[in-house]
Amino acid sequence: MAYDVKLPDIGEGVAEGEIVRWLVKAGESVKEDQPLVEVMTDKASVEIPSPRTGVIAMLHVEEGAMVPVGTVIVSIAVAGEAAAAAPVAAAPATPAAAAAAPASAPTAGRVEATPAVRALAKELGVALEAVRGSGPGGRITPDDVKAAAGAAPAPASSAPAASPGTRVPLRGLRRKIAEHMRRSLSTAAQFTFVAECDFTAIVEHRAAMKPRAEAAGVKLTYLAYVCRALPASLARFPLLNASLDDEKQEIVLHPDAHLGIATATEEGLTVPIVRDAGKLGLFAIAREIDRLSRAAREHKVKLEELQGGTFTVTSTGTHGGVLATPILHHPQVAILGVHAITKKPAVVDDRIAIRELGNLSLSMDHRVVDGAVGADFLYDLVERLQTPGAWLGEGDLS
Repeated sequence: MAYDVKLPDIGEGVAEGEIVRWLVKAGESVKEDQPLVEVMTDKASVEIPSPRTGVIAMLHVEEGAMVPVGTVIVSIAVAGEAAAAAPVAAAPATPAAAAAAPASAPTAGRVEATPAVRALAKELGVALEAVRGSGPGGRITPDDVKAAAGAAPAPASSAPAASPGTRVPLRGLRRKIAEHMRRSLSTAAQFTFVAECDFTAIVEHRAAMKPRAEAAGVKLTYLAYVCRALPASLARFPLLNASLDDEKQEIVLHPDAHLGIATATEEGLTVPIVRDAGKLGLFAIAREIDRLSRAAREHKVKLEELQGGTFTVTSTGTHGGVLATPILHHPQVAILGVHAITKKPAVVDDRIAIRELGNLSLSMDHRVVDGAVGADFLYDLVERLQTPGAWLGEGDLS
């Protein structure tokens, strides 16, 4: 018989997930623990493994759909068990084949189409009953409707047809980023304060430590220095290491610094967490940043490694630019942007000197952090970064 696979309870209050990408198709043989589908939740992107060995009988949900936990998403004809009552779903038809289907041969049973597809069909004047769906389980897709509309004679028009351009579905991580950014901007009173920092001492320290770091297998970056310096400044200005509970209208002050590291991946920005950064040495922080960044890019970051951040750091690496206005990682109240460090002329002891200068941009929620407090915090951090010898001793390296 067919075994129905339901969207599992991933935990941490996750109630629904988006079907981002199917990794199998109807009629395909699968083994137990083989990844079936990539699902995006509010917390992370995860792959759901197959609980059985068998043959994919039917995919019940199309890519891009949001489904509640407990929804049957795929059926597997289990090897060695009684034959399923329903046959294995046939391979989906192409949109062109769907369009060519005669109107006297409608899809049997109830028309499977989302409300958006039904609205599109109404707009284009397409009878869904006459369209053969190419989606999972015979579901009618937008492409099926457009193909069917294109098969009909076009009305005469003297105006040239407008080019529709290429359309890319907003789904998966990119959709979550869009949702979170819009919520952040519409909720918090965001403003940004920028300060210049002289990184010369850190550039020199990094050059001196580089052989030792390489021998220890550590990729020592300027970002690691920033993250090593941050916990002390956050401890002095606890309102920056906080979040705002909008529902209860309470400011939550966090006792420990769990730093989110904004990481660029092919799908979009992911923010894994360096936990208890104040308890880690420079090399340990550098290792953790490198490990988490690689895990995010390789889709191996764990759910718990994306939760519990109290302050976020974002950097665009070698193309850091002059400055930016980072958007808060809601419900956190502050995020720090680290920008390009380049050689520039500066006044030192009333003389022009070549220094390694870069900007730090701090975005804050004005509902929690006043401008003066944010400026004091940022200048405290700048002072630490400009004088690493005052706080970065031998015991702080490991």
